[in-house]
Amino acid sequence: MYDGPVPVPVPDSRFPGLRRRGFLAAGGAAGLGALALTGCTGPAASGDAAAGGRPRRGGRLRAAFAGGGANETLDPHQANLFADVARAKALFDKLADFGADLSARPRLAASWEPNAGLDRWTVKLRKASFHNGKPVTARDVLYSYRRIADPQKAFRAKASLEPLDLTASRAVDARTVEFVLKRPTAEFPNLLAAFGAYIVPDGTKDFTEPVGSGPFRFVSFAPGRSAVLRRHDHYWDGPPHLEHLEFLVANEESARLNALLGGQVEYAHELTPTTARAHEGKGQIEIIRLRNSAMQAFAMKTDRPPFDDRRVREAFFLLADRKELVQGALSGAGEIGNDLFGKGYEYYADGLPQRAPDLDRARHLLKQAGADGLRVTLDTSPVAAGFTESAAIFRDQAAKAGVRVKVAMGSKDSYWQDTLDSGTLCCYRSGAMPLESHFSQRLLTASTTNATHWRHKDFDALYQQAQSTRNTKDRAAVYARMQRRLYAEGGFLVWGFADWILGTARTVRGVDRRAPANTLDWARFDKVWLA
Repeated sequence: MYDGPVPVPVPDSRFPGLRRRGFLAAGGAAGLGALALTGCTGPAASGDAAAGGRPRRGGRLRAAFAGGGANETLDPHQANLFADVARAKALFDKLADFGADLSARPRLAASWEPNAGLDRWTVKLRKASFHNGKPVTARDVLYSYRRIADPQKAFRAKASLEPLDLTASRAVDARTVEFVLKRPTAEFPNLLAAFGAYIVPDGTKDFTEPVGSGPFRFVSFAPGRSAVLRRHDHYWDGPPHLEHLEFLVANEESARLNALLGGQVEYAHELTPTTARAHEGKGQIEIIRLRNSAMQAFAMKTDRPPFDDRRVREAFFLLADRKELVQGALSGAGEIGNDLFGKGYEYYADGLPQRAPDLDRARHLLKQAGADGLRVTLDTSPVAAGFTESAAIFRDQAAKAGVRVKVAMGSKDSYWQDTLDSGTLCCYRSGAMPLESHFSQRLLTASTTNATHWRHKDFDALYQQAQSTRNTKDRAAVYARMQRRLYAEGGFLVWGFADWILGTARTVRGVDRRAPANTLDWARFDKVWLA
């Protein structure tokens, strides 16, 4: 979801003596894009309960996130940064959200049911109310989605809602929506769970004092500094344990860590592997690793030399020592990849052989392709963690097979846009999203963020076949065929999946340890309590 943050200097008065910087997202899908089970905190929470007793009601939790400066907003349809999304999910709800395996789980939607053609879906709303006591209705849903789809606006979820014909869609009654789609869409629930697809009251335009249906109610907001929320006692999924939740902005990782160590906050988002190693198991703070939160890859442009030859792409798959890349570029905070997106997610093809370095085979393939002594430029940038490190490591790995890789440093401000169309090889990452979204956004002929320029009509046809297949098992078989094709000749050399690292005070309980960033149970503060 947040593949390309752009640093913007912001003065820090919340944590004196620590300089911080704001971040604005650029490029990438949530890619965040974003990115969760309904209400239960699962096995990890059981361990917390054993350590801290039953959930305790009351208290104020202070959470430190990187922010976006004075331009921050509480408009949930503009949520772009992790801080934005965490605030939005505390104040608002979506019809569905993503589980830890990135499958859609019901939230405000009690159920969804398609017609035989998969191009008309009926959604029943659960009984829920906004903070002002008004019920959440079908009119609110249609207003929210039509606002997101406004052609004059650039709201986050607009591309995800594109399959909907919102002119033809209608409110059947107060708690029933009939959605008409432009084409068969078997993965329709993913639209309801799309990043930024929050439900707001009909007619809402002003979000200075937002009214949502989420677990917390608005108290105050100072853009670039803090937001204070309090428990919504009539929340449909049960009131939060906490009495108050406060979001504080601290853009430098050192500021978040020092605030946590100093007792100024109880939750610090986005810590580094170095910090995790230094503090894990030492007893002062708790380190939480959210596995499989970010794909790390090199993207090869498949429409131009040298990567328009599938033998060269296969050779590059075999040049990579994934264990060395994870250890060196991620400081070991992750696990190796297998040239496919979505490890651990629904529909992931986990039965394919794990690739390992094979320099002899790589040399043979390059010789077959007439690419002996190949020289190639690898574009990278400090725009994302591990990019410059992975580029240097891969350069040295490729040299062992006679491939000379020149590492070119790009601008943090324009990297994502620059590498989308230019160059031949670049560092790439993606946050959690369903496999279907990864296919539709990045691997179809018409995809607007197709970084590998993978454009094949037969692959497009397989995607449409999957979307027209009602039976889940049969649809999974189509997705498996698509992944086998990508594994054999795709343009993403997926070398790893990075952990997302959080820190909490020892008194914090109920933080889910399974949910990747971007999913429902990430930053799920309504299920957290203070022991």
